[in-house]
Amino acid sequence: LGDRPLFEQRARLLNTPFDWPDYDADIQRPGQISLQHIPLEEACEAGQLKVANADYVLELIRQATMGCLNKEFAALVTAPIHKGIINEAGAHFTGHTEYLADLCNIDTPPVMMLATEGLRVALATTHLPLSEVSRNITQESLTTILTILNKELQAHFGIKTPNILVCGLNPHAGEDGHLGREEIEVIEPVLDALRGKGLQLQGPLAADTLFTPPYLQQADAVLAMYHDQGLPVLKHMGFGRAVNIPLGLPIIRTSVDHGTALELAGTGHADAGSMTVAINTALDMVCAA
Repeated sequence: LGDRPLFEQRARLLNTPFDWPDYDADIQRPGQISLQHIPLEEACEAGQLKVANADYVLELIRQATMGCLNKEFAALVTAPIHKGIINEAGAHFTGHTEYLADLCNIDTPPVMMLATEGLRVALATTHLPLSEVSRNITQESLTTILTILNKELQAHFGIKTPNILVCGLNPHAGEDGHLGREEIEVIEPVLDALRGKGLQLQGPLAADTLFTPPYLQQADAVLAMYHDQGLPVLKHMGFGRAVNIPLGLPIIRTSVDHGTALELAGTGHADAGSMTVAINTALDMVCAA
């Protein structure tokens, strides 16, 4: 989905052939990309954002999501977007995942998971200041997140009994309460209760121990307590080859693991590796469903 003149202009800029036909739901074109035209509000140059086009970006996501919900499309793959320009236009926008949750009309927030070869990391909290992380980790939220993570690994990745490693919140996983009591009062009771329901969970483990090869070799996924506890490790392992997968949505959606890199727009030097992985992961998930 996108603005046809924009695609044509970018193709000319990069000296790349562009012959995508118009999208028609009644015509199947195996092996060929088609384009559903959604017009920009204002023409724009590569690397230069315009507030007037903020609604265009949201409309792309909305139409693609509606197409997935009504089964016209099998999956949604998104490129990075600039949150700032959308907020400048007056729309409160914190990210793709939260917007998709609103469009899908779900009450339970999706679980953010990033994956690269050999590692999947889900997050107990996402885009929060570090000062707010602890109070947003509750027994109820952890129970929901781990239940969704376990279910989605089974449904979309073919893992019959997922082995999930769970990070502690504090250094050394709290050191028996001497460095914080969240592990004792919040995390451990949840893990014990879910193990009683058959989930295979290890933890809470100190993150600096968990993210070592002996532990990761046995993990189907890791649950990190906050954004910068888990994602730096994953991006170090697979930056440019990682994919963002929100779990718990009624649609399949994948995205890249990086931002907009406006300085590279139109140069032909942007690395498309993560987009390629996102597309291939969506295809794999469709086939596994």
